[in-house]
Amino acid sequence: MLNRRHFITAAAAAPLLHVAGSWVPAWAQNAPNFGTPVLPAPGFRRTRVGDAEIIAVIDGIARRPLGEEFVRNAPLAEVKALLSSQGLSTDFVDIPFTPFVAVVGGRRILMDTGLGEFGGPTTGKLMANLQAAGIQAGDIDDVIITHFHGDHINGLRNRAGAFPFTKARVHVPAPEYAFWMDDAKMNAAAAGMKGAFENVRRTFAQMPAAMLQQFVPGSDPVPGISSIAAYGHTPGHTLFQVGSGRNSFTYIGDLTNVPSLFARNPDWAVVFDMDAEAARQTRRDMFARLVQQGGVVGGFHFPFPAFGRMVPNGKGYAFEAIA
Repeated sequence: MLNRRHFITAAAAAPLLHVAGSWVPAWAQNAPNFGTPVLPAPGFRRTRVGDAEIIAVIDGIARRPLGEEFVRNAPLAEVKALLSSQGLSTDFVDIPFTPFVAVVGGRRILMDTGLGEFGGPTTGKLMANLQAAGIQAGDIDDVIITHFHGDHINGLRNRAGAFPFTKARVHVPAPEYAFWMDDAKMNAAAAGMKGAFENVRRTFAQMPAAMLQQFVPGSDPVPGISSIAAYGHTPGHTLFQVGSGRNSFTYIGDLTNVPSLFARNPDWAVVFDMDAEAARQTRRDMFARLVQQGGVVGGFHFPFPAFGRMVPNGKGYAFEAIA
C-alpha cells in the first residue's frame, strides 16, 4: 500500500524540475562531467509480430550519475560489480526513453509519448523520429498510456498547450487517473511530489472529453490490444499486449528500469518505484509469464531498439535484443 514513507522516498530521490510550465524528472537532464549519450540513427526500428507491425521510436537518452540512491535495497558496490561484469560503466547509467507504435488492423497506436518539449537536449526526439519512420502526429489513431510519470505523458501536450496528436483518442488506466487526479492525495503528498500531481493536471485537466478515454486494466483499450494490470511502479501502472504466445508483443513500460540491473535482480528496488514491494512482486510474476509465453518484449527504458525477448539468467532474467 502507498503511504507517506513511499512519497517521501520518491520525492527525495527523484526531484522534479519546472520547465516551461511542466514538471519533468531531474534525471531526464544529462549529468554534468559524464559526457553526452549517443543517440541512435535512425531513431526508429521495425519488427513484425504476427499480423502486427511494431515500431520502436526513441525519444532520447538521459545520462545520470550512479549513486547510492538508485538501487534502494542493494549496496552500491554490489550494483557496480554487476554493471562491471556486463562491460557497463560504474559511474553513470544511461536511461533511454522509447515509445512504441503498433500498427494493428490498419490503426496506428502510440504507446506512451516521451518527454515532449520538456526534457534535456538529448530528449524530445519522438516527433522527428516518427516522421523519419513515415508517420505524422496526425496519423496516430490512438495513444495508450502505461502510467502518469512525466517521461511517459509530457509528449501529449506541447509548451503552447496544444495536443499534437490531433485525431487520437488518449486511453489511460482508470486507477492511475483516479489516483493522480485525487485532490486529497495531492494535498497529502510530500512537497517534492506535488509537482508530479501538477504535471498530470497540466496534461489532462483541459483535455477534451471526447479525446480522453479511461479503461479498466485487464480490458482491451483498443481493438487488438489487451491490457495487463502491473501495479507497484505507480498505483495504476499497466502493460499492453498485441497477439498471443510467441506471436505476441508485450510493451512492459516501466516494469523494470535498466534491465542490466533490475531484470538480473528482480528483487532490487529502483528509486522510481512508488510501492517497492508491490513492484517487486509484479516484476517477478510478469517476467516469469513473459519467459513462459516466449513473445517479443518492449521496454521503455531498455537499450535501443528496446525490443527482444526475456530469458532466464541465474536468479533473475536477461534481456536479449532483436538485431
